[in-house]
Amino acid sequence: MKELAGKTAFVTGAASGIGLGIATAFAQAGAKVMLCDIEEAALSAALEQLRRTNVDVDGVKADVSLKAELVAAAEATTARYGKVHILVNNAGVGGGGPYGTWTEASWNWTLGVNLMATIWGIEIFGPLIEQHGEGGHIVSTASIAGLISGGSTAYNVSKYGVVALSEGLRQELAPRGIGVSVLCPGFIRTQITNSRRNLPKRFEGAVRAMPTSGPLAERINLIRERVSQGIDPIYVGELVREGVENDWPYIFTDLEFEPIVEARFAAIKQGFDRIRGRDPKR
Repeated sequence: MKELAGKTAFVTGAASGIGLGIATAFAQAGAKVMLCDIEEAALSAALEQLRRTNVDVDGVKADVSLKAELVAAAEATTARYGKVHILVNNAGVGGGGPYGTWTEASWNWTLGVNLMATIWGIEIFGPLIEQHGEGGHIVSTASIAGLISGGSTAYNVSKYGVVALSEGLRQELAPRGIGVSVLCPGFIRTQITNSRRNLPKRFEGAVRAMPTSGPLAERINLIRERVSQGIDPIYVGELVREGVENDWPYIFTDLEFEPIVEARFAAIKQGFDRIRGRDPKR
């Protein structure tokens, strides 16, 4: 996708944060962008903001954890723009706690939004990208936590799944003219720590009251502080635009976590080294 001008992109979680940053970067590059979000008021505000810059954008409300609503969003996109060239699976929530605090509702909500919606998005939009034969690209937002899990949370598990899915799809879709990238951001200035604002009623109980003291409370407060001072989503959007134009397999936002990723790879290598020279057939 060397040239985004005139192409059509569908972006989930597009009313704020990274999704809005990506939608903005694509629109400014001349793409037609359909913004999709569960938060109707924020979606309207985002569209109003973007239209002031004379770009071609539209919006559709959808709860991406419901496959039927993603199907309807796809139909709205093709009705509006005819073709789809770029899919951005960006919608995400920061739900789920560590071992000892797990609930069925928190797993269902987090996996439903972060992983299953990504799977369904590809299932629904993949054929739409293939059918026009003009090529295309799929970007899915994981997290640096999709490479270096810091705990047993549903969030980390879901993001590892997005990385695995993207790596496999990249090999499978390349012969079909579709590039695949996985975005693994660090701390970005978004509303991820306030995901409960969009919690559907069917997942009631997925979010528990946060502790006010102790190690877990301290960790949560640290994460909130880091997010509030994080990287500007507009910068992330520009990185994603560049990643799509140049078919990057991995899109990172900064170098902060590179040493931890390297340490993980080293630990994996040690696992192989421990059995090197042994004969498994003995």
